[in-house]
Amino acid sequence: MSDQHSFETLAIHAGNTADPLTGAVVPPIYQVSTYKQDGVGGLRGGYEYSRSANPTRTALEENLAALEGGRRGLAFASGLAAEDCLLRTLLTPGDHVVIPNDAYGGTFRLFAKVASRWGVEFSVADTSDVAAVRAAIQPRTKAIWVETPSNPLLGITDIAAVAGVARSAGARLVVDNTFASPYLQQPLALGADVVVHSTTKYMGGHSDVVGGALIVNDPELAEELAYHQNAMGAVAGPFDAWLVLRGIKTLAVRMDRHTENATKVADLLTRHAKVTHVLYPGLPDHPGHEVAAKQMKAFGGMVSFRVAGGESAAVEVCNRAKLFTLGESLGGVESLLEHPGRMTHASAAGSPLEVPADLVRLSVGIENGDDLLADLTQALG
Repeated sequence: MSDQHSFETLAIHAGNTADPLTGAVVPPIYQVSTYKQDGVGGLRGGYEYSRSANPTRTALEENLAALEGGRRGLAFASGLAAEDCLLRTLLTPGDHVVIPNDAYGGTFRLFAKVASRWGVEFSVADTSDVAAVRAAIQPRTKAIWVETPSNPLLGITDIAAVAGVARSAGARLVVDNTFASPYLQQPLALGADVVVHSTTKYMGGHSDVVGGALIVNDPELAEELAYHQNAMGAVAGPFDAWLVLRGIKTLAVRMDRHTENATKVADLLTRHAKVTHVLYPGLPDHPGHEVAAKQMKAFGGMVSFRVAGGESAAVEVCNRAKLFTLGESLGGVESLLEHPGRMTHASAAGSPLEVPADLVRLSVGIENGDDLLADLTQALG
């Protein structure tokens, strides 16, 4: 499909070709492990074994590439599986990576507890400060890792500026685009080398699938990633790929509603006496507001806030919420809330990435906005 089509059209049609056998308008779920060969090496469509390739996964990967404006998309069993494949492809023992001081706890755990045992070193930097990123680079820095907006403090990094720093250092820029989704932000167009997604989140959008993705433009890097994906094997299963592909079809309309509701929620929280600080890039006083406005279509559905009364008060807000479901993850149609310090970011405790104990993170869903405001008001007491 032509990349000249609008995002909304690509989301529905890219990779979603009608089934040639029946004309089915939805790609079939090829729940199959192996494929009949027409003589030794005579593959039909290049398919021989579903770890290497599967038609349903291919459809998703074509869709992902189209939405991010990349040449190649790769779908994985989870976001961390995608990250692990990327690290093993880009790095060798002794190499160094700059990571954010506000990163997803699972990403930090992957670097601190897994990659470090393999001899990969990392430094932590405030990636919203270009000078700090530049100062953190070492002679063996091979990658700069960015989340924008970040998880859970909603920090904003200037992708184009950091891409320039990465190029000067001979390093790759990796951008985790999970919070924004390709509908709101396209890092490859801003100079990133690799886009990472947990497709569990906004891409799937319905809290019913776990998956991950990598999207790149460099054909050589794409082949290296595909080789490692096949060699390591943490691929998206056909049904999971089908669920993400289905979710993506409504991504644009969902993100519009997520953003609309999150804006209302942020406004309520800024005026509440029991809230000391609201973290949302759509607020004019957010330190990354101008950069976010420059590189994002809108500000997304994630809001974090700090509660007067400390950790115990923040936990009580989580416990009192009714419409906001207490749970990890994000990006589903239903609203979620969590206490990052005790939940998603517990692995960062005691590290430079430790999050404030009074922090509550919201994934604002697509329910009626007034109902969400009423629930937060009662939860805050």
